Amino acid sequence: MNNINIIIADDHDLFIHGLQLLLKAEPYLEILDIARDGKELLDILDKKLPDIVLLDINMPKMNGLESARFIKQAYPTVKIIMLSTYNEDHLVEKAKQYGANAYLLKNSSREELLQAIGLVMEGHSCFPYRLPKTDNGFNAGDSFLKQFNLTKREAEMIQLLKKGLTNQQIADTLFLSVYTVETHRKNIMQKLDLKTPAALMKFIMEHNL
Repeated sequence: MNNINIIIADDHDLFIHGLQLLLKAEPYLEILDIARDGKELLDILDKKLPDIVLLDINMPKMNGLESARFIKQAYPTVKIIMLSTYNEDHLVEKAKQYGANAYLLKNSSREELLQAIGLVMEGHSCFPYRLPKTDNGFNAGDSFLKQFNLTKREAEMIQLLKKGLTNQQIADTLFLSVYTVETHRKNIMQKLDLKTPAALMKFIMEHNL
């Protein structure tokens, strides 16, 4: 794999340090520079052009969204992965509008970050999967989820299983590895006390999930 050059833009030293350790462990990833606010990032981009900017959404002087919009206008080949503590629809949508290629929560796993980097470098986008907002099915606050101690991610899995998606298709939809999807599926079956995939599908249909 060709080297991928990255600039980190974030104003929290502890988070920057963690990212540096994670990225330096991958031989094909190279950190070109670090910016601690939006204006410093733009100054750096005048001198160094990375493949990807890992861009904090909430920074001083110029926030990540405004920085993303400027970067896409001035340096359209640079890929942008927004990093945020906010899992809110309006911020995800605004990040898309301003040209971000991906949006990751800061509590994402190492695997999810590396997968997002790979996806955007291949020309794909990577945004959080959202459950359809309808009156049918269930959401993370539903009593059914609490009854069986299901997580929001497991609820997403059930909705996709109901649509007949394979493990690989679910992995692609949620930007997870197949192994992670299989683990979630096993956890769901264990919590629901089901022994076979067929029993799981029957359960989903009988309970109109």
